[in-house]
Amino acid sequence: MLNINGIAHIALSVKNISKSKVFYNTLLPFLGLTRVHEGDKSIYHVGARTGIMIQQIDENMDSVNFNQNNIGLHHFCFRARERKDIDLLGNKLKEMNAVIVRGPMEGNWAPGYYYILFEDPDGIRLEVNYVPGEGVLDKNIKFNSNRDYL
Repeated sequence: MLNINGIAHIALSVKNISKSKVFYNTLLPFLGLTRVHEGDKSIYHVGARTGIMIQQIDENMDSVNFNQNNIGLHHFCFRARERKDIDLLGNKLKEMNAVIVRGPMEGNWAPGYYYILFEDPDGIRLEVNYVPGEGVLDKNIKFNSNRDYL
């Protein structure tokens, strides 16, 4: 059995790299990631055992805005170290005029689950959450599927 060490990176394809650079070059350093690459068609940030690649889609291919109900990415979630980080991020997202879908608020998935869900310029959904202690890995905690996310 392998014991992986988290997710190495997430790569997102975007329609307008210029808009996305403004958004992610503001958001990701605020979350503690460092930009290690910026080219004409991509940027890459790394930190906290996480890498985020943002890349321009092939302009010769047809594409529509992101919809989390399509096959593929639904959303991705960063884990915060403290509950207050979620509120700080909420304030930063308001400064950025980002679309906040919901939060900061409590969720039902685990005791103490606190989160914010928001969108990037293409409508890709991102979440940042805080779960105290061991979360659902605590032997006394049962994961609440919230009616299977319906």
